[in-house]
Amino acid sequence: MSLRMHVMSVMVDDQRKALAFYTDVLGFVKKTEIPMGEVSWLTVVSPDAPNGIELSLEPDSHPAARPFKQALVEDGIPFTSFGVDDVQAEYERLSGLGVRFTQPPTNLGPVIVATLDDTCGNLLQIAQLTTSH
Repeated sequence: MSLRMHVMSVMVDDQRKALAFYTDVLGFVKKTEIPMGEVSWLTVVSPDAPNGIELSLEPDSHPAARPFKQALVEDGIPFTSFGVDDVQAEYERLSGLGVRFTQPPTNLGPVIVATLDDTCGNLLQIAQLTTSH
């Protein structure tokens, strides 16, 4: 038996805004929404893998969450990274949708990356492998 990833989380300051950004802009699709009082258990998935790893849009209401996120943003550190086939094409598509990038496509040798603001308190990285592993 081996461990495998099932659900990963990104802490967001507003689940409705996050759902709109992660679906309408980034292109994920909503997988699960279970109301839990003022918030929901809310996940999205890649349209290419509807039964794959879910991304939980987790409320950042814990007292440590917002200072942690703010420190990462101030230092320019992405909270997580998403794989893409072509960083330049995704950069152009997302820029055309009004997404703000803090780092344009940058070739780092084995990977090309770009960093964007998710409008919910996080920086996200998109990454394209340039070598096979």
